[in-house]
Amino acid sequence: MNVLIVGAGGREHALAWKIRQSSHVERVFVAPGNAGCGLDAENVDIAPTDFPRLLKFAHENQVGLTVVGPETPLVQGIADAFQAEKLRIFGPSKLAAELEGSKVFCKNLLRQADVPTADYQVFRDLQRAQTYLRDREDVPVVVKADGLAAGKGVFVCKNRGEALDAVTRIAGDREFGDAGKQIVIEERLDGQEVSLMAITDGRTIVPLTPAQDHKQAFDGDTGPNTGGMGAYCPAPVVSAADLRRIEEQVLVPVVHAMKRARRPFRGLLFAGLMMTNQGPKVLEFNVRFGDPECETVLMRLKSDLAEVLLATVEGRLDQISPLEWDPRPSVCVVMASEGYPGPFKKGFPIRGLDEAAKIPDVKVFHAGTSMQEGRVVTTGGRVLAVTSLGATISSAKLQAYTAIKQIRWEGAWCRKDISDKALHYASA
Repeated sequence: MNVLIVGAGGREHALAWKIRQSSHVERVFVAPGNAGCGLDAENVDIAPTDFPRLLKFAHENQVGLTVVGPETPLVQGIADAFQAEKLRIFGPSKLAAELEGSKVFCKNLLRQADVPTADYQVFRDLQRAQTYLRDREDVPVVVKADGLAAGKGVFVCKNRGEALDAVTRIAGDREFGDAGKQIVIEERLDGQEVSLMAITDGRTIVPLTPAQDHKQAFDGDTGPNTGGMGAYCPAPVVSAADLRRIEEQVLVPVVHAMKRARRPFRGLLFAGLMMTNQGPKVLEFNVRFGDPECETVLMRLKSDLAEVLLATVEGRLDQISPLEWDPRPSVCVVMASEGYPGPFKKGFPIRGLDEAAKIPDVKVFHAGTSMQEGRVVTTGGRVLAVTSLGATISSAKLQAYTAIKQIRWEGAWCRKDISDKALHYASA
């Protein structure tokens, strides 16, 4: 079977690397891919939202399964386009993808399904949002743009002033364009934030191992929100009892609610959760593999991923064997361009990749890279996702940072505390 992966980041490189290991897979294509994808698969110069060219390529190259990485093509209906031409694709329909495409839709569905989440209000204009904030008690809130904003349309606000600034940026300045047509203002939850991804064919749900992302730019969870500066798994803050509770009170009700809403969900369901004193509460849902959670989770997966994804597409997920996992934890550290998540320069040559690859139990996934004149150069804000396995979280962290020390380009930086939360939790 030939497999086509749609996307160009670290998540897509990890998917290509893992799917290529399947005995059922002959060729793996990535559209458009990056320099790292080109090492583990075959890059194809087609944009993720160019559906006509992707469809043509899939037909011409006997693609038996297409796997979609990023959210934008899913929200735009790539799964519907492929299914209309009888092509197998892993990812939800356009209607089901609204679970990520609209935070208002997501919050309303959670309320209807009685899924634990933060209290919230929805606003369609700036003045009403400002009035609401001025009239309520000055307490921490979270302000969100309704639509897709590349992970940057969420503001965790300590006070009224920060919240008023956030709604002005979203609805007044229209910093995120049409994504800011509606605003969600919700209570800020306290606790440890974790990510749980689950694969579902609409009937059977197979949870993956919980991971913990690090969204803020700098050490100690300070600085602006990013797409994710690193992750590790499993997350010790989630116990076996918590995992059962999340499946029963979050995943199952959401899958049933989507079916009742005539938006049956088939694909990857990603729950962003806060582990509060009252138990797990949903922060948001995504409809695709997280990034960098995908890298750290797939590093531990021993089962044949292509087999699992194909069974999902064909509606026979209940027939697969239980997933097998490497017992060792994994740590993923993102190396970024100077200036990220703000403006940054591109085109810097990356040195030391071969040396980093020699570090045992390490895989360097490429996120924002390309090949230019035979050299790997930077093209994105998040450039590399250095991922490692270790006997303990501490040893996995050491391996990742040992590999990072081998890699250099002008302005390269990373957080130094990825996975420290696990160590603090274990010693508490």
